[in-house]
This record gives sequence, C-alpha cells and structure tokens, in this order.
Amino acid sequence: MKELIVAFGLFLFIEGILYALFPSKMRNMLKKLELVKESQLRIGGLIFVIIGFIIIYYAKI
Repeated sequence: MKELIVAFGLFLFIEGILYALFPSKMRNMLKKLELVKESQLRIGGLIFVIIGFIIIYYAKI
C-alpha cells in the first residue's frame, strides 16, 4: 500500500512540474485534446494501462 501512495505522489509531482514549468504549452495541449475522438483517447488510455501493468509486473519480479 505504501508503494501505491508513493507512486501516486510521483504522478502528482510530475504533473505539477509540467504545469509549473510550461503553463502555456499545457493549456494549448489541453485545447488540442478536445479535437481528439473519444475512441482514440480510450485506445491510448488502454495502451498506457497495459504498458504500466507490464512495467509494474517486471519491476516486482
């Protein structure tokens, strides 16, 4: 459980750094996100889930 909390903290840290260092680029990226179809977002999300699962699986071995 502690590892999950650390991972979540790392996620928030990385997201925060991006918004702090590049606020205008992040805003532009979010505006462009509206143009992407839901199916493309869903497929991209699933790909990231699978990649993340594989990384976690091999890190635990």
